Formats: sequence, C-alpha cells, structure tokens
Amino acid sequence: MEKIKVMLVDDSALVRQTLSEVLSSDPQIEIIATAQDPFVAAQKLRKVVPDVMILDVEMPRMDGITFLQKIMSQHPLPVIICSTLVDNGATTTLKALEYGAVDIIQKPKLSTQRFFEEARVLLTDAVKAAASAKLKRVTLRPLVEPKLTADAVLDGAGGRAMAKTTEKIVVIGASTGGTEAIRSVLAALPSDAPGIVVVQHMPEGFTASFAKRLNELCQINVKEAADGDSVLRGHALIAPGNKHTLLKRSGARYYVEVRDGPLVSRHRPSVDVLFRSAARYAGCNAVGAILTGMGDDGAAGMKELLDGGAHTIAQNEASCVVYGMPKEAVAHGGVMRELPLDQIAAGLICAANK
Repeated sequence: MEKIKVMLVDDSALVRQTLSEVLSSDPQIEIIATAQDPFVAAQKLRKVVPDVMILDVEMPRMDGITFLQKIMSQHPLPVIICSTLVDNGATTTLKALEYGAVDIIQKPKLSTQRFFEEARVLLTDAVKAAASAKLKRVTLRPLVEPKLTADAVLDGAGGRAMAKTTEKIVVIGASTGGTEAIRSVLAALPSDAPGIVVVQHMPEGFTASFAKRLNELCQINVKEAADGDSVLRGHALIAPGNKHTLLKRSGARYYVEVRDGPLVSRHRPSVDVLFRSAARYAGCNAVGAILTGMGDDGAAGMKELLDGGAHTIAQNEASCVVYGMPKEAVAHGGVMRELPLDQIAAGLICAANK
C-alpha cells in the first residue's frame, strides 16, 4: 500500500522532530520533507509534492495563513493547520478553514505524558482524513488501537424511549470539513429554532472562538457549552474541545453535562457520547444529524437515536468533504434519510415540527 507523504512546515525544530516521530510511527505515513518557514517549503515543493502538508501559523518571513492562501490558489493540496491554543490565534486559525485547510490539530505539548499517549491516534487520523478529503483516496484503515465505545462514558440506554413532548432537541455531529458544514446549517436556521447541541471534532481552545464566530453569523445564539447550560429554543451549544458533552433532562428542562473521560470512538468530544445521551434523555423528542467527517464516530449513537424514536438525517455523499461518518451511520442502519448540505437546516426544522 502506498504511503501518505507528509511535509511539515514549522519554525520550531523540536516540534518538527516530535511530529515526525509521532507520524512516522504509523507505517502508512511517510515524512518526505520538513521546512522551517514557507520560503523553504516553497523551494522543496518544486522537487516533491506531498499528499498532506502540516502547516504552522506563526512563522518568520511569512505567516502560515498567507502561505495557505498562495498554496490553495496556485497548487491546491490538503493542508492541516498546526497551531497553539491562544484565543486570538484560534480565531485566526479558524479563518484558515475558510481558505481551504481541511483540519486543525493542536501543536504538541511536549512536556505532557497525555499528549504522547493520545497524539498518534489523533494526529495520524487527521492526516489520513486530509488525504482522503482532497485526493479521493480509498479510506485507509488506522492502526489497530483500543477504540472505546460510548459505554466508557455512559452505559447503554436500555428501556423504552421517553414519551413524546412538544419540545424537540437537535443534536449534530461532524468532523473533517465540519466547521463550514455546521456554519452552513446553523446560519440557515430561524431565530426560534429548537435547542441544539453540537459536537465538532476540534482541539481544546478553538471551540470558544468557533462558537463566537458562529454567533456573529447566525440568527440563533451560539456559545461554547459549559457544564449545566440549559438547552433552549433559539440557542446552540458547541461542545468544548477535549471534553465530552452529554444531553441531560431534569423535569421539562434539557441541559448539558460537560465532563472528562477517555477517547470514545477515537475522539473527545465524541459524537457517539452525545447521541447516546440524547437517545436516553430525549428519545423521540430528538432530531439527529451527522455531517461530513472521517471515521465512524456517531454511527452507533445515531442507530441508538433512531431506535429511541428520534428522526435522523445524514449529509449526502456529494456534499461531504469526507463521506466517512455519514456513510458509517447509513451502514449501521441509523439514518432515515440523506440530504445535501443546503437542505439539512430545512430538514431539521421539518422533523422538529412533526
């Protein structure tokens, strides 16, 4: 099997070395070049063309965002942004997704053991998703790693679904390409849309900026979820990076629980965790949507939603950046219908009004 060729562009020699070691530990990935700034990277691109580029934002001589714009206008290739987690930097980095970057990864915290325990799973999956997104490759199977299910955070629902009420709750999950897909869906919703909880695979520190940007673009109110936040009509809560977010119910009030926990379906936050909690606490009062993304996070949870009486929608293949998560949800039998991205908002409202 041909390896995925990666170029690393970062002004820190230590970061380049660490990323090289982590990614090279996967036999499906090969580091073919490194560069300390965009000018050196441009010279090397004349000799070798990577399948995926990992690009820092703050570098000497030219910043990564400017270089990204030049790449995407002259010679498009899959680019993953590697950034530190500073509020202003997170806002800037999120703009890179609008310019064509396919994902964001967290710059290594070199002193933390937790990074080394989880880095290979998260980073190698990001590289494989990026290669799949742009090059239309057959999805590569990741190395065999222990992959936990939602049982690690919330045990199976069991029992009967909750009785139908007039108040509906919408839960949405997405990964690669999901930031723009979520923006498209939420921006199309009316100000009185049902309460929404969203899991987008994104590193800690970026979700607050992501929510703030959405809040400026949408008729509904959007914020990063905090533990205990009520899920209200006309509001959307974005799961914080590196935290699981669950839907809970107390009487007539829906709220979210934000908690730590292991990676579930290789992610934290996990779509499966959110969907399972919605199946348990909302049942037929829930509407679920799974959008573009690599892997199978959310597939099992969407089947639980459907079995609990919820209405379920998947983004169709033609409009996905990566038709991975929706495809797996369909294969698991958890999807009632597939819709193109520009019809999902209307589909959610229609389902919530039934």
